[in-house]
Amino acid sequence: MFESLQDRLNGALRSISGKAKITEDNIKGTMREVRMALLEADVALPVVKEFTNQVKERAIGSEVLKSLSPGQAFLKIVHEELQAVMGEANEGLNLATQPPAIILMAGLQGAGKTTTVGKLGKFLTEREK
Repeated sequence: MFESLQDRLNGALRSISGKAKITEDNIKGTMREVRMALLEADVALPVVKEFTNQVKERAIGSEVLKSLSPGQAFLKIVHEELQAVMGEANEGLNLATQPPAIILMAGLQGAGKTTTVGKLGKFLTEREK
């Protein structure tokens, strides 16, 4: 799933790499492709709308440094916004509850839920939880 999302995002961002300036016309098609890539990766529509609006707002008002191309500047904006949406810091597990602690695992078929639960079980067993 992540490879598919990565390929779609790379393809979308390649289209803006040769432009001289970041303008609304330049990023319109790119943002459409980014939006479609996120929706195909089952990202919630309100999150996608907020993300694309934030990227567009930052990109149109941004100044491009002489050492960077507009494509590189736009990629930096997309990267920073993805970090903000997904969370900038790792959160630890809060296991300070009455046992048993319940952890919900959700994901698409073949996404690695069972493997992740096995690794999580081993991790918690090693820490005597």
